[in-house]
Amino acid sequence: MKKFYQSIRPRPGLFLFFNSSLVIIAGCDADEKMKKATIPTAQMAIPTTPAPPPMMADGISVMNKTEVPILCYHQLRNFRSTDSKRARDYIVPVLNFREQIKSLADSGFHSILPDQLYDYLAYGKPLPAKPVMITFDDTRLEHYTEALIELNKYGFKGVFFIMTVSLNRPGYMSKEQVKQLADGGHVIGLHTWNHKNVKTFTNEDWLIQVEKPAAQLRQITGKPVDYFAYPFGLWDRSSLQQLKERFKAAFQLSARRDESLPLFCIRRIIVPGEWNASTMQKYMKTSFSVSGKTK
Repeated sequence: MKKFYQSIRPRPGLFLFFNSSLVIIAGCDADEKMKKATIPTAQMAIPTTPAPPPMMADGISVMNKTEVPILCYHQLRNFRSTDSKRARDYIVPVLNFREQIKSLADSGFHSILPDQLYDYLAYGKPLPAKPVMITFDDTRLEHYTEALIELNKYGFKGVFFIMTVSLNRPGYMSKEQVKQLADGGHVIGLHTWNHKNVKTFTNEDWLIQVEKPAAQLRQITGKPVDYFAYPFGLWDRSSLQQLKERFKAAFQLSARRDESLPLFCIRRIIVPGEWNASTMQKYMKTSFSVSGKTK
């Protein structure tokens, strides 16, 4: 019995070692607590207040910015004997178009898209050197079969304002082609359902001509439709307010801008069919205002 008791009785040395281990562990724990308690304030994570969003420029500030030249194309085809002089202002022979786009590339122009223009006008973000925007109205088939080839050749991107009534019709782009443009990094904007003059809109027309076609384009492309081009380039004060509720910006032709809502009457110039490349670049320089000189 005594031998059994001696075999299970803790040895003094082991007991002391166990106790000293407790002391060491307790001491380490105390040291860690002390370290945490004495971390300098500068090393502690301090919550930061997020930076406020950039201030959007007012109308006068936008008007005073240097305008970006914006080109507007309609039909790309050779002249016919039946084309009137006025019609030829909206028709550019394919060879002329190729020469014009090549001249932009050779002259060092960089194509920009509406989001870049919007950020420049509204928030003062920088643009590339020698910016130009290349836009196409009315959904014409040659915008896909001719213009796209030339844009891709020089790494340019374009803006295509779609009149949705014409989709899938002979001589016009299909829904699939419009989607391919969007997938290729080009921008799809709205040009109403059937090219109705915005100045004649009824309340119902904002649904028929704008909201439903914009929803259709969103469904086709899977992308937002943030930009609008006025049929005939025509607009009035009330249409600016309506479009402000639906889009980021809108594009007219070359009329004087509205000082209170200049983002909704951004100016473009139509490229007439008889212009050569040098004439086009001349008008690009003279048709758009420089900083501080509004048009």
